[in-house]
Amino acid sequence: MVQIPPLLRRNSLRVLSLLAVVLLGVGALAGCSRGPVRTGNVFVVAIESEADVLDPQVAGGWVSWRINRQMFEPLVDEDLSIPSSQARVPPLRPGLAESWDVSKDGLDYTFHIRRNVRFHDGTPLDAQAVEYNIRRMWDKGSPMYSARAAGQTNFVWKFVDSVQTVDDHTVKVHLKQPFSEFLRMLSQGGNGSTAIMSPTALQKYGEDIGDHPVGTGPFMFKQRIRGERIDLVRNPDYWGPKPQIDGVVFRPLPDASARTAALRSGTVDMIAVPNPDSIDNLVSEGYQLSEGIPPHSWYLSFNMRNRFTSIPRVRQAINLAVDREGMARDLLRGSVTPAYGVQALSAGGYVERRDAYERNLDEARRLLASVGLQDGFDTTLITSTDGSGQIMPAQMAEFLQQNLASIGVRVNIQTQEWISYLGVWARGMADDVGMAQMSWGMTSPYWLYIATSSELQAPNGPNVGYYSNPKLDAAMNKAITALDPAEADRWWRTANNIVTDDGALAPIVNDKAPYVLAPYVKGFVSASEEWYDLTTVRLEQ
Repeated sequence: MVQIPPLLRRNSLRVLSLLAVVLLGVGALAGCSRGPVRTGNVFVVAIESEADVLDPQVAGGWVSWRINRQMFEPLVDEDLSIPSSQARVPPLRPGLAESWDVSKDGLDYTFHIRRNVRFHDGTPLDAQAVEYNIRRMWDKGSPMYSARAAGQTNFVWKFVDSVQTVDDHTVKVHLKQPFSEFLRMLSQGGNGSTAIMSPTALQKYGEDIGDHPVGTGPFMFKQRIRGERIDLVRNPDYWGPKPQIDGVVFRPLPDASARTAALRSGTVDMIAVPNPDSIDNLVSEGYQLSEGIPPHSWYLSFNMRNRFTSIPRVRQAINLAVDREGMARDLLRGSVTPAYGVQALSAGGYVERRDAYERNLDEARRLLASVGLQDGFDTTLITSTDGSGQIMPAQMAEFLQQNLASIGVRVNIQTQEWISYLGVWARGMADDVGMAQMSWGMTSPYWLYIATSSELQAPNGPNVGYYSNPKLDAAMNKAITALDPAEADRWWRTANNIVTDDGALAPIVNDKAPYVLAPYVKGFVSASEEWYDLTTVRLEQ
C-alpha cells in the first residue's frame, strides 16, 4: 500500500501548536495556575483534529458531526440531556418531526413535520423540504441526488421503496421490508447523517454547500478559517429552547499539550481528548472532568484478502494476544475500558465474550502453530495520527505491535493524517495490509451490519476488510426485519457471537469520551453518545 504523506497543513498545525505551548509559559505547562478567562459568553472548544466539510449528509467522523449537529437537525433525535449514568442508550425524541406513525407491518412511516420552523436563510421547513433532502441521499433518478451524500448514508435508506409528500407537513416513507432500527438510524451521525438542510441553499450552492451550511439548529454558521477555527452564533429564531451562550468556536488543536495549555491559559473553555497523563493534574487544579459511556469501539478490521489474516485461527490468535487491560490501565490511564464485546455497551444486543478477548498467549501461539505459523509472520497495520474518537492512535498501534510480537507477528505500522486516512480506509485494504484500525460504533446494533455485511464491502460500504459470512448475513437480516424488539435483540446477540467466533473484528478498547472543562462551565452533559447538546451550556464567569 502506498503511504500518502501528511498534508502540509498538518505540519503547520504542529508548529503553531508547539509555539502556543512555548508562548503560554512555563507556569501554564507546569499546571501551577490558570490564566484569566478570555472567551466571554462564547463557548470555545479545543478539538482533536480538523473537521470535514460542513455538509452533514456527506461529512465523515464524529469531530465533524459534533459541529454540524449544532446547526442541523434530523427528523428523529436522541435526548442528550440525560447523562450516561442514567441512560445507557439515549431515548429517542422528536426532532424536526414532531411525531410519527408506523404501520403494523413495519413498512410505512408517516412523519408529521413541525410547523413554524425556518431554516437559517428564512426558508420555511415543510414536507417538500424534507422530501428534497431524502431524495438527495436516496433517489438516483432525482435532479437533487448527490452520490457523495448517498455514499455516506446508503445504509439508512437501503430499504426505502418510495417517499411521498402527503400534505405541507406530512411525509410518508414506504419500505420494501421491515427495518427495526430505522428510527434510531435517523438520529445517528458520524459517517454522514440524515440531518435536514435548506433546499434553497442546496439549490444555490450545490456540491459547495459544505462551505455555506444552512440548517434549522440552535446555532448558525458564521465563519470558517481552515486549520484555525469554526465560528457559530446563536440562532435567535430557534424553534426549541434557545441556547444560553452567544455562540460556539471550535478550534482544531491536534497536539494534546497545546489543548491543555490553551485550557490553562483561559483561551478555551473545554478540551476534547485530554492526554491521559494530564487528567488527574487538571482535576486537582479545579478543572472538571466529564465522561460517559458512548457507543465507541476502537477496533481492527481484518483483511479477508490477505494471505494471513484471511485465516480464522490467525484472527483468533491476534485477538488473544492483545493486552486490553494493560492498554486501558497503563497507556490510557483509565480513560477507556477494555473491549470484551464486538459492539460497545451502549449498543443494543451487547454480548460480553471474555473467552475470545482476554489475553491468552499460550492459546494464541497454539492457534498459530495449528496452521503452520509457529514462527509468526509479517503484516501491516494502518491507522491515523489523530482524529475523531481515535484517542492516541499511533501510541496505541505501537502497544499492539509489542503485544503481537509476543506471538511472533511482526507488525509494520503505517499512519496518515485523519482526513487523508478516512479516504484510504473507505476504499478498502490493499492485499498486503492485514489490519485497518477505526473508531466507530452506534447506539444501534445495526452498526454491526454496516461494518460486516457482505452487501457493504468497500468501496461500496464500510466493510473495509471484505468480510462475508452467509450465516451472519442471515442472522442480521432476521434482526433487521423483526417486528418484535425482543426477537430483534436475540438475533443481534446471535450475530455478535458469530462475528466473535469467526474473529472478523478485533475490538480493543471502549472510550469514555473524556472532556475537561473550565470550572465556570455549567450544564454540559456527557450522554451515552459520541456528540453533545450545547443548548444547556452556561458560562458562569
